[in-house]
Amino acid sequence: MVEEPQNKRKIVQEFKTFINRGSVVDVSVAFVMGAAFKTMIDAFAGDGKDNSGILGGILGAVFGGSQPNFNEVGVTLNGSFIPVGAFLTAALNFLLVGLVLFFVVKAYSRFRKSQPVETTNELLASIRDELRQNRK
Repeated sequence: MVEEPQNKRKIVQEFKTFINRGSVVDVSVAFVMGAAFKTMIDAFAGDGKDNSGILGGILGAVFGGSQPNFNEVGVTLNGSFIPVGAFLTAALNFLLVGLVLFFVVKAYSRFRKSQPVETTNELLASIRDELRQNRK
């Protein structure tokens, strides 16, 4: 049996410690949830490309005509087209994502405050009491 080098074991141990930190897992979950949530926002507000979303359909129904394509909205300056509509769609998506995430974080914070938080001393005392009870 060949023994692993000490450095390799140290790196593996450091990696395990890094991954087991709560913040890494939290950030990973937040990233995946954010990516999934962005598809919902794109379906509602449009993606600034081909999809005008539900909001575009509503605007098209209210103002008549087909679903608006905001990519074609822009300003021509010295013969160069500046696509302002695509930027406005992206800005609207950003604001919608930010607004919904604000309410999600606010609800989560309220939920966490309602949970009783046990202090370190209380936790250690309960462990001590349980160990004493198991010894009997």
